[in-house]
Amino acid sequence: MAKRVAIIGAGVSGLTTIKCCLDEGLEPTCFEKSDDIGGLWRFTEKVEQGRASIYRTVITNSSKEMSCFSDFPMPEHFPNFLHNTRFLEYLRLYAKHFNLLKYVQFKTTVNSVRKCQDFSTVGQWEIVRESDGTQKSSIFDAVMVCSGHQIEAYMPLESFPGIEKFKGQYFHSRDYKTPEEFQGKTVVIIGMGNSASDIAVELCQSAKRVCLSTRGGSWVMSRVYDNGYPWDTVFHTRFANLIRYFLPWPLLKWMTEQKMNQWFDHENYGLVPKNRFLMKEPVFNDDLPSRILCGAVVVKPVVKEFTETSAIFEDVTMEECVDVVVFATGYTVSFPFLNESVIKVENNRAALYKHVFPLHLEKSTLAIIGLIQPLGPIMPTSELQARWATRVFKVPKSIDELYGDKIKTRDFIDYLDELSDGSGAKPEIIPLLLKDPQLALTIFFGPCSPFQFRLKGPGKWAGARNAILTQRDHSLVASLLKIFGLFALLAAFFLSFYQH
Repeated sequence: MAKRVAIIGAGVSGLTTIKCCLDEGLEPTCFEKSDDIGGLWRFTEKVEQGRASIYRTVITNSSKEMSCFSDFPMPEHFPNFLHNTRFLEYLRLYAKHFNLLKYVQFKTTVNSVRKCQDFSTVGQWEIVRESDGTQKSSIFDAVMVCSGHQIEAYMPLESFPGIEKFKGQYFHSRDYKTPEEFQGKTVVIIGMGNSASDIAVELCQSAKRVCLSTRGGSWVMSRVYDNGYPWDTVFHTRFANLIRYFLPWPLLKWMTEQKMNQWFDHENYGLVPKNRFLMKEPVFNDDLPSRILCGAVVVKPVVKEFTETSAIFEDVTMEECVDVVVFATGYTVSFPFLNESVIKVENNRAALYKHVFPLHLEKSTLAIIGLIQPLGPIMPTSELQARWATRVFKVPKSIDELYGDKIKTRDFIDYLDELSDGSGAKPEIIPLLLKDPQLALTIFFGPCSPFQFRLKGPGKWAGARNAILTQRDHSLVASLLKIFGLFALLAAFFLSFYQH
């Protein structure tokens, strides 16, 4: 009898998890709180309680070749970066192609996930959920939580003295939908992530004045990278990853800063990260520098205090007659249906082995899928997490076997390789070089696309080789030129060091 697996959420992670369960011969049941699939990527005019929310103009920060699932390429006519409606269309095509919707129970809220009494022996869970006012309880052999982390808004109001006296409107960026209602208003946006930047750029076209208040700054990147290629098809290659791995840390920091300032000097725009060498996730916005240069968006330090009508910043400057404050301050990680003894969140982080399995459980029968925030697309990451977790469910391992490996500091590609190794799908470049040199060289020098993880192992896809060889990547010649470019950078660095 197939093991029964409960899946919570029918967004990106939930849909691929359903398919991974089916691939391993498991019996999935997906509980979705809303009336449709898509999760974060399904725009609604109004904010829905307990569900991720986006504004109308959201587009992907990763290109379509890097953001698709590994055995289902995106349609050729889709653009490189997708509007949320297009990405939702892709998810619908994926769900239809693999017949996933029949496993989803819509308008069903999971109230609790509890260990069964004999959990230490069998590892089963009791799921209590509610639909149409009726509660039901069922036993499952495993649980996969795919609800994401962009649901519970984080608003640190205690860090902003005087906000309680402010007479204008203030809200979290989660509640922002369209710019029309801000016509002619003065807006202060607190934060320096992708949402803050997007909203600032959008509002400055209709608002009277827009201030972007940042505590620590951020590197700002364009989606358009070297020679006009999508940024991630250039940045996320095994060749580039190998170079970054072997470079001395001081040199890598210097090269990164040079590259980040190649488009525009962040210091001149007031955007230099407070700790510029943390390599945290950059902001992707193709319009922000020009808006700042034109004065449509004004960069300010963190707000020190609010008055009834004004914002006073740490540099003692003041923005008067403020109408609206938008807190683009992120989200709080939470699992309201799980007891803290199962998974505990501290400092907005959950202790998870390889970002998937909660630590200290007697049985490895609960997995968190898609909670990680990689410097890269979440779609192939969630898919590989689900492929690995379902293999663990199908072929049970002792807790010591599962947690025996050392947890590594993760680069995006390293993490994908580690997950795919666990599911038997990691590509092996050297053996492949002898067998299929064209494919091996494309895998090494070209974009590390999801198709690489369907060449071998369980779930092998016959179309993977062709998908890799026909994807729009840079030529081998272009990659070799990067080697000469690297030597030029090294020479420039040592020359600069010598002169100082």
